[in-house]
Amino acid sequence: MLGRVMSVRRPYLALPSLLTVLFAAAGCASPDVAVPSPQGGAARHCRALHKELPKTVDGLRRGTAEPVSDFTAIWGDPAVTLRCGVAKPDVLTYGSEHYNPRADAAEVDGVQWLFEKQDDGYRFTTVLRKAYVEVTVPGKYAPEVNVLTDLAGAVKRTVPTGV
Repeated sequence: MLGRVMSVRRPYLALPSLLTVLFAAAGCASPDVAVPSPQGGAARHCRALHKELPKTVDGLRRGTAEPVSDFTAIWGDPAVTLRCGVAKPDVLTYGSEHYNPRADAAEVDGVQWLFEKQDDGYRFTTVLRKAYVEVTVPGKYAPEVNVLTDLAGAVKRTVPTGV
């Protein structure tokens, strides 16, 4: 059972080589994002999610994470990162030293997210879904929860509830 729950509501074709050249010419680098390795149904749900992800979240334009993967996405600079198919968070894993059955969660447009304060911002992870989706939001974008309103619909359509 999760602790506090709150509700929040708010009313391409890319050429990878061209993007690499443009980023290099601009002196920008695509951030490295650790790629999860989901299996079976979780991998299928994550691939479906990747196709449904928005071009912008909270006004931030989608970029290209390195390495390129169907399990990761980024927006903005510094990057808001999404990783699909991550492991169950320790805070939700019985027996873990970090286990907390009363961990804070937020429901955003029908998707429930665990939220964990980081040194700079928040990490949000879906709960009660067939694949865990993790979104890390830098503090620069406070209130960090706002990005979830743009992601909730895609998650709801592609990652079914259940564990």
